[in-house]
Formats: sequence, structure tokens, C-alpha cells
Amino acid sequence: MLYELTAPQYAKMLQNLNRLLDKGVQLAETKKFDVDVLLNSRLAPDQFNLIRQIQIATDTAKLSVSRLTGKEAPKHEDNEKTLPELKARIESVIQYLNTFKAADFNGAEERKITQPRWEGKYLLGAEYAQQHALPNFYFHVTTAYSILRHNGVDIGKKDYLGDLPLKA
Repeated sequence: MLYELTAPQYAKMLQNLNRLLDKGVQLAETKKFDVDVLLNSRLAPDQFNLIRQIQIATDTAKLSVSRLTGKEAPKHEDNEKTLPELKARIESVIQYLNTFKAADFNGAEERKITQPRWEGKYLLGAEYAQQHALPNFYFHVTTAYSILRHNGVDIGKKDYLGDLPLKA
């Protein structure tokens, strides 16, 4: 079940984020301002800007599935400054996420997950996914959405959620 909750869902939301960024470019072109204005925007003075929100969302996606499966994640230097660089980062993480299969997550629920800042403590894989990785990922994707929306980008809930696998 952790596979279904993580890799494909992260990939979908990152694709949606890429489309949100495209709409940001459209606004910048229409209103004739530099898209860097959006990239450097933040919701509050003490909060990270859009660039950093995207870096953290992509890090959370790739590192959480790496920790759950033991499969090495791609490395990013967190030095993106332009929209093409950010979009390339998002695409590389989507490609990485698309390499996973459900079998890669066998035993992940009980795997001990640690991080340096947890100072020797750990969460079990299911706890880690449900209480840390997923909420953290959605926090940063939602904050990126909110920064764009706050700055006038014409986006809504459907843009955030993307297509749903509705059944008839």
C-alpha cells in the first residue's frame, strides 16, 4: 500500500506542479513581468520562496521513496535559480519515481527510517510515510500553489488535484 500512496501520487502531484508553473509563465508573459518575481515570492517574510518550496517538495518525494525502498535517489545541489532549471529538477524526480513498482516496497511498512536530525531515533516505514513524508510533501506543494495563487496566477483546485480516476 505504501507504493500506491507515495511514488505514483508524488509523480502525479509534481506533474500538476509543473502545469501550475506553466500557468505562472503565462501570467508573467501576459502582464509583462519577469517570471523570477514569482520564483522569489513567498507568503510570509520568514517563509521559503517558491524555488525552495519546489526543492523541498522534490526532495521529500525522492528521498522518502528512497528511504522506504533502499533505492538510491538522484542528487540535486539545490542551486536552481531559473524556471527551466526547476522544471528540469521536477522532471528528473518524476522520472525517478516512475522507476518504482509495488514490489520495491515489500517490507517498507516495518523498515526503520532515520534522518540525521532525528538524533538516533527512527520511525517505522508506515509511520514515516503517513506522519512525516506525505504531510511534508503536501505542505510544500500546497505552499507552492498558494504562492502562485497569491500572486495572481489563474489556478484553482482542479489545477492542484489534476485529473481524477473517476469510475462510471
